Amino acid sequence: MPLIDRQLRALPDGFHADGANALYFRAQGESRSWVYRKTLHGKRQTLAIGKYPVVSLKEARAKAFALEQAVEAGRDPFLERKLQGSIPTFEQAARLVHAEVVAGNSNGKHNAQWITTLETYAFPTIGHKPVNAVTQADVRRVLAPIWTAKHSTATRVLQRITRVMDYAVGCGYCETELPVRAIRRGLPKVKRDVKHHAALPWPEMPAFWTDLAKREGQGAAALRFAILTAARSGEVRGMTWGEVDMDAALWSIPAERMKARRDHNVPLNEAALAELRLAKLHYRNFVANKEPPADALVFPSAKAGGPLSDMTLTAVLRRMKRGELTAHGFRSSFRDWVSEDTNFPSDVAEAALAHTVSNAVEAAYRRGDLLAKRRQLMGAWNAYLEGRGSLVINMTTLSAEGQNRA
Repeated sequence: MPLIDRQLRALPDGFHADGANALYFRAQGESRSWVYRKTLHGKRQTLAIGKYPVVSLKEARAKAFALEQAVEAGRDPFLERKLQGSIPTFEQAARLVHAEVVAGNSNGKHNAQWITTLETYAFPTIGHKPVNAVTQADVRRVLAPIWTAKHSTATRVLQRITRVMDYAVGCGYCETELPVRAIRRGLPKVKRDVKHHAALPWPEMPAFWTDLAKREGQGAAALRFAILTAARSGEVRGMTWGEVDMDAALWSIPAERMKARRDHNVPLNEAALAELRLAKLHYRNFVANKEPPADALVFPSAKAGGPLSDMTLTAVLRRMKRGELTAHGFRSSFRDWVSEDTNFPSDVAEAALAHTVSNAVEAAYRRGDLLAKRRQLMGAWNAYLEGRGSLVINMTTLSAEGQNRA
């Protein structure tokens, strides 16, 4: 039960809970005080709030509520209090970064992986050291055992150590940044084999398309749509009806679902629109006798009702006896076709693939995302897949006609 102000001085020695808000009144002889008690990281911990009656019941509840909000936000108020006026260890600083910075900007899986990699590889070596005592040599000792054997992991560990040390500099615990470049130079050179997604040569695409067009099921439909739009499979699998404007023949993908974290508009050719009409018919026939809501997936999983898995698209390829291919590889097939069989400029193809442009001049030129030209390009791709021949477009005509249609 919540405490009542008039009973506080009469309570016997011990901790007395104020309802269920983690606020406790501690009586010890003549001493009366407020504490916040919480189990965090598997450990029961206590934090002093203030003495009674200097801190009233109302004030104590407000302070306890603020601490509860901090915990809900992923912070550790017990550790923060402990570190006030002192230099934290590397582990303590890393956990603060994880709670205050990483947790608020990451998905759950990345959030967990971020701290787990440091717990596995960094804390055993440097976790106990004051953060201002961590040296370049210390970091090298962390990375050396895994630099060549687990290079991707080692790179992530270095990135996360650097982020913790940058935080320490920002808080005034350290005076200089970690010399990352020097650390890398002091580690063995890593030979990396670049592995590309298996792609079908573009001249074979029409025959492949004829076979794929006969296939039934959500996986086959999603794969066809991904090929027709040259989109990444994850973008297609997470696609909702609210992103589609059938009248404008446009698919607008929000930035949070794009690899480059930028909004991306995809012009829809006739075959892509036909796939969407079939998907909508499927919803009306098998899910509900009405139009799908904006948040409904266009290509949902038949069993779970959630998004299709990437393996669903892979299974379609395996049933076609093309298990060596990947859904992502068809983006390469599309790109090669544009380069070798059409006269569309490369910037139009790169815009269609939503690739990030590093060249400042080209990036400025593409701010309008070349939608009119891309609409012509995707129509040509549709025609090629259906065996209606290669289309070599006159770019002067395309520009005029495309602007009118867009």
